[in-house]
Amino acid sequence: MNHRLFRLLAAAAVLAFATSLAAAPQIGQPAPDFSVVDTAGDVHSLSDFAGQKVVLEWTNHDCPFVVKHYQPGNMQDQQRMARNEHDAVWLTVISSKPGSQGHVSPEQADELTRSRNAYPTAVLLDESGDMGRAYDARVTPHMYIIDEDGILRYMGGIDSNPSRNSDDIPGATQFVVAALENLAAGRDVDPTVTRPYGCTVKY
Repeated sequence: MNHRLFRLLAAAAVLAFATSLAAAPQIGQPAPDFSVVDTAGDVHSLSDFAGQKVVLEWTNHDCPFVVKHYQPGNMQDQQRMARNEHDAVWLTVISSKPGSQGHVSPEQADELTRSRNAYPTAVLLDESGDMGRAYDARVTPHMYIIDEDGILRYMGGIDSNPSRNSDDIPGATQFVVAALENLAAGRDVDPTVTRPYGCTVKY
């Protein structure tokens, strides 16, 4: 490879990295809006939920890290806690493109909700990946919390233990639970950003 081509490729890589940083959502700033259809064919936008907390959960039912939290009921417990105790909207988002791991039809998504006794407000089918990319969602599960004013208050992992073993859940710090409790008490969310772990989103 000649030096001129190397410099061009290096410059392109730096530009791409800078662009991704600029596009990434920022804590304390308005969360990206979206318009995504759910399994019933209804379109949901962030602006529809003004005045309510919103939890976003990126998912892929074939991902073992997602199974870790659904199989023992941890994700479902957090969905119920968020909705019933904090009056939050919980949106489960599937950004897997058609033909890729985790992609499901509306009927399959609804069956997953029923069979797992899940409790989201809605399941959003982000086949284009536009919503996932706007939030820089990288893995499943990747979690976000938006406050009543539409400000992003938390993004990262569901908890502090990046294993696939559900037996590790009780000993882990539950970041989503803690963030919702802090917001309800009028305290600052701490931490606001954590490292998400899981399977890569199949854009």
